Amino acid sequence: MNVSTAAKSKSPPRIVLDTNVLYAGLYSASGKSHQLLRAIASGQVRIALSTPLLFEYEDVLKRHHPELGLSDAQVDVVLDNLCTQAAFQSVYFLWRPCLPDAKDDMVLELAVAAQVPHIVTFNAKDFRPAVRFGIDVITPKTMLLELI
Repeated sequence: MNVSTAAKSKSPPRIVLDTNVLYAGLYSASGKSHQLLRAIASGQVRIALSTPLLFEYEDVLKRHHPELGLSDAQVDVVLDNLCTQAAFQSVYFLWRPCLPDAKDDMVLELAVAAQVPHIVTFNAKDFRPAVRFGIDVITPKTMLLELI
């Protein structure tokens, strides 16, 4: 197998995408969050997703759809597209409370259950305990640098 074939067969990195990164990526097309969403859409990155996290995405995006310049129907299309790119994971074990915010606990629980190496967020401070589970908490910029 030559080098280019080996590179093509390498599976994309797996992450859990925090809601704040999804929101930022839809809010502005000029930032690293938007670039990360494009990398997800192109298959360069694979997200782990649970039903509760999908519902949180929907709640936040639909609540803020005017600021995003999206209709509810367009939010549904965004979420449908994310679902096609995602690896769905059931979460059977809960470690709550572990983090200051219960919604962050949901993200950490998904990351542990899906055995992903990274949570991508702008809220690293509140995810500090993730290191106990072997999960790095990184920004979209850091994730994009790992793709290079």
